[in-house]
Amino acid sequence: MVAAAAGGGERVPAVELIGIEKRFGAVHANRNVNLRAEVGSIHGIVGENGAGKSTLMSILYGFYQADRGEVRVRGQRVRITSPRDAIDAGIGMVHQHFMLVDPFTVLENVMLGAEGGPLLARGREEAARALEALEREYALDVPLDGVVGELPVGIQQRVEILKALYRGADTLILDEPTGVLTPQEAEHLFRILGALRDQGKTVLLITHKLKEIMSVTDRVAVMRRGEMVADRETAATTREELAELMVGRKVLLRVDKTPAKPDRPLLAVEDLRVVDRRGVERLKSVSFQVRAGEILGIAGVAGNGQSELLAALSGITSPASGRFLIDGQPVPAGTDPHGMRRLGLAHVPEDRLRDGLVPPFEARENIILGYQDDPRYNTGPLFDRTTIRQSCLQEMQAYDVRPSDPELPAANFSGGNQQKLVVAREVERDPVVLLVGQPTRGVDIGAIEFIHRRIVALRDSGKAIVLVSVELDEIMSLADRILVMFDGRIAGEMSQEAADERVIGCMMAGIGPSEMTPEPQRIGAN
Repeated sequence: MVAAAAGGGERVPAVELIGIEKRFGAVHANRNVNLRAEVGSIHGIVGENGAGKSTLMSILYGFYQADRGEVRVRGQRVRITSPRDAIDAGIGMVHQHFMLVDPFTVLENVMLGAEGGPLLARGREEAARALEALEREYALDVPLDGVVGELPVGIQQRVEILKALYRGADTLILDEPTGVLTPQEAEHLFRILGALRDQGKTVLLITHKLKEIMSVTDRVAVMRRGEMVADRETAATTREELAELMVGRKVLLRVDKTPAKPDRPLLAVEDLRVVDRRGVERLKSVSFQVRAGEILGIAGVAGNGQSELLAALSGITSPASGRFLIDGQPVPAGTDPHGMRRLGLAHVPEDRLRDGLVPPFEARENIILGYQDDPRYNTGPLFDRTTIRQSCLQEMQAYDVRPSDPELPAANFSGGNQQKLVVAREVERDPVVLLVGQPTRGVDIGAIEFIHRRIVALRDSGKAIVLVSVELDEIMSLADRILVMFDGRIAGEMSQEAADERVIGCMMAGIGPSEMTPEPQRIGAN
């Protein structure tokens, strides 16, 4: 990891946000927020969902305008009403979801909107020279003639950084930059951020990963409920203190669980193949078992078959060949999600808004989705609305869903509370097998702790859990056994006790054991 920059004298502030206020109707998103980021520093910004950090950065980048307050860049007050104003002020942003045109080359993407006049040939030559100089200076290592859509996500992210630097950014905002990266790609990103800092650039890093905050930042600001509650030198704080500041109470950062006591296989997958509509093989003869009382974690960079595996096991798609068994019983070909539920399989999907909820529906309607034919919810041909409401209220209270209002549309809940609704619906049906996709994606640290406890409790009751997550820390701490997927295949397997982040990261990148280079000797090691 990149070491924090050494202190020196007082640094000139690169960016200052002073007294920022922002409301969206009744929601007070930013409350008199002050932030100062110095030149040549990496400044982390953390907070729960809805804390106001993304709103604050959107104001700095010109997506929103503050109701009150001011923005200063290198001591000068500036008026930023659009991203173009931000770029002109030397502020760039690398979004969580990249703003790139897949069929274009790297060079074309970087030039887009900054072509340098009508003579494109001359503009291309000048841009290529400038980009090659930037690549050398910051070790970005990007193929300028590569088609963006064919590049790994880690390289695409470097393209976004290169694009911002090419437009003259002195301050870079990065929003959850490691969510789709392997550990090795994340390490490379941190080296790039260190090089940027060493060259006098300023980085504002939004992330929910406190491990990264502690490793790569010089200072960290903490927001809670729209307010700035702390701004610390990173070296003078701890993950535990930051978590408590974010949530307003003590938070258990590790998964508290006893060793697994696996019993008989409850899910057996045999030579499962999935072919998509274009004829591309997405799952390639995948086989594994999950036992009662066990959490099987499946690690991998997004796009390597994990989503297709969950879709096949949950009945959303039909495999091209192979089979799987639930509690020893073969699942008939063509069984749909409704049939899977009848066989005792529940599913928390990766994308809660697309596959797990109907946002305009009320909470009480969402809490019975897929289980609406349960006799307890029906009185003859009609729904028993009183029972549904009472059941929803009980589950909302048990899972600390806020607000506990069964009539509130799902769209009006925060991401963490939406996720709790989905988890409550699936876990409370007491399934034999639970499929969980990205259980804490976009979820704040307090809700993460709660969801992890529920998953472990289900394991301890003798159920089998398949956990898919791009968060390697989550896999390593929650799973009892780990499979790694690469290019639609199982690339490796290990127990939690034997799990090694570097080895898993290499497998996630398609590097086999014989190709792994020895870990470099650390400076000062004996």
